[in-house]
Amino acid sequence: MQRADLSDLAAFVAIATRGSFRAAALDLGVSTSALSHALRGLETRLGVRLLNRTTRSVAPTEAGARRETLTGALRINAPRSACRFVLMPLVARFLARHPGVCVEISADDALTDVVAGRFDAGVRVGERLAGDMIAVPLGGPLRFAVVGSPGYLADRPAPESPADLPGHGCIRQRFAGGSLYRWEFERDGRDIAVAVDGPLILNDQDLIVRAALDGLGLGFVFEDSVREHLAAGRLVRLLADWCPAFPGFFLYHAGRRQVPPPLRAFLDLLREIDSTARP
Repeated sequence: MQRADLSDLAAFVAIATRGSFRAAALDLGVSTSALSHALRGLETRLGVRLLNRTTRSVAPTEAGARRETLTGALRINAPRSACRFVLMPLVARFLARHPGVCVEISADDALTDVVAGRFDAGVRVGERLAGDMIAVPLGGPLRFAVVGSPGYLADRPAPESPADLPGHGCIRQRFAGGSLYRWEFERDGRDIAVAVDGPLILNDQDLIVRAALDGLGLGFVFEDSVREHLAAGRLVRLLADWCPAFPGFFLYHAGRRQVPPPLRAFLDLLREIDSTARP
């Protein structure tokens, strides 16, 4: 296939994916007339109509549908907790829809520079997003939970406020950059960050949950990671009124005009899910 054919085929895929000449032109950074000219040239060379166009819609013909299959690679960098709770279920849906795409997920709790690392996108909680990135909500709000096992709490009083935590053995978390996480609380507009102490330091939330189940101290983890343990009574939730919901994970990418087709398709899936989730 000639270079011009490859360029025109990319134009066709963009139009078919977006269902609009105007939207595809914005994605590719070209005029709608240039896009229309490229499509007519491709159809002429192939000797077949690829798109049915009306004043209201654009849709692939039977021949066009055979050429619309999305291919390429999508590389995403994300924290392990985001991979577990929100990203992997979305990837399963995405690959079912676009089996020709190869998705690579790098589970990494460090604040990796996605541009320098040649990732198409990254996942972060909202407060850690760089200002020059484009962000799309991923999975809805999150809550933290302070938890302890019944055995741990059997011979010591449960904390009634964050000020009581220094009297407890807390399972601390060290970030990839080396710092220890200060447990963050909020109530009645008041924010508190507590530098807890305890005999065990871990760098993984799954391990913190395991340690809390084993009675080694109090853990501070995502609510979703302990929901089943709380329901079964294996863990007890503490200080719930100090742990409000907050904006959760976001998928973010560099603000460039020509978004790669696999990433564009993944963003379209996120927007589709978001629109159906609204009341």
